[in-house]
Amino acid sequence: MGVSAGRCRHGDGGLLLLAAGVYQLTPIKHACLRHCRSPLAFLGHHWRQGARGALRMGLLHGAFCVGCCWFLMGLMFFGGVMNLYWVAGLALFVLFERTVPAGHWLGYATGVALLVWGAGMLALAF
Repeated sequence: MGVSAGRCRHGDGGLLLLAAGVYQLTPIKHACLRHCRSPLAFLGHHWRQGARGALRMGLLHGAFCVGCCWFLMGLMFFGGVMNLYWVAGLALFVLFERTVPAGHWLGYATGVALLVWGAGMLALAF
């Protein structure tokens, strides 16, 4: 593995960080976050009777949660799927983003930080 392989890894990681940073700033991410932050409000608004209704509510709420955090889950490939510190850090971030009253601002700040980090990695790659 020569220098070009290292540059490729920096470039790929930089692009992934940039994409995650951009997604953190999008309205769709924050719309999904609003639904995930309050499961009781979600149930009150989307309540359906019976087993079929429960399945529908679960699928809809799951879709909002995936829409909220799918790019953060993708960052596990950047930090290492088996890296316990990276997994724990992302789990804590998701917990704070969903439970802290100003969690949406944490999402915006993280988006900017990911953009800066990704740009720095791309600068190192080229």
